[in-house]
Amino acid sequence: MIVLKLGGSVITEKDRPETLDGEALERAADAIAGARGGGWTDLVVVHGGGSFGHHNASEHGITTTDGTHDVGALLDVHGAMTTLNRFVLRRLFGRNVDAVPVHPFSMAARDGDGDLELPIDGIRTMLEEGFVPILHGDLVPHAGAGATVVSGDELVAELARELGADRVGLCSTVPGVLDDGDAVIEEIETFDDAADVLGESEATDVTGGMAGKVQALLELEADAEIFGLDELDAFLEGTEPGTTIK
Repeated sequence: MIVLKLGGSVITEKDRPETLDGEALERAADAIAGARGGGWTDLVVVHGGGSFGHHNASEHGITTTDGTHDVGALLDVHGAMTTLNRFVLRRLFGRNVDAVPVHPFSMAARDGDGDLELPIDGIRTMLEEGFVPILHGDLVPHAGAGATVVSGDELVAELARELGADRVGLCSTVPGVLDDGDAVIEEIETFDDAADVLGESEATDVTGGMAGKVQALLELEADAEIFGLDELDAFLEGTEPGTTIK
């Protein structure tokens, strides 16, 4: 059971609004399709927002805590993310991966304290029936705040916990967590192991850059890897590229 995140900055050109990095997405799809042919069965993919979601959310001032009741703003963000999701689905389906869309806005929610509630039965059934669920960063209904952002990192952590993932991978624009000399830190067991290079922990908001990612992954039972696109094949083949979060 693998939960894989494709970073939004990996598959889009983040400095150009709503611009796909087609070559990178093709490479990621090739890796997933190749591993699928190798015989594994259970994979859930989550992709980030990149220049699609982040641009629109920023334009409307929507974050994980600052919400909106403006339906036009909601449709701008959610619409951009479903567009990116279709790009991902088409690349995978074209390689005979039985990828299906799962839109968080239609199934997840935040309660009044901002805690994410993600019903998992539908996704579990998709896996049992041989499908590959493809989720994405999105907006979700938020009690008392309209709709707020749910990040891909939050979804990965929740899916890994609820599905009992054996392995978790975050495919990033960097080859792992880097130290002060830009060398990859091979293993992190506590936040203090890399606090000097990660900065402040942002445990309540996993959109908080690399620090938030590491903090969220440390709370999981499964080991997790953070690695670059060049190592996606290796991760799916069972190795531990990049930085391992124990």
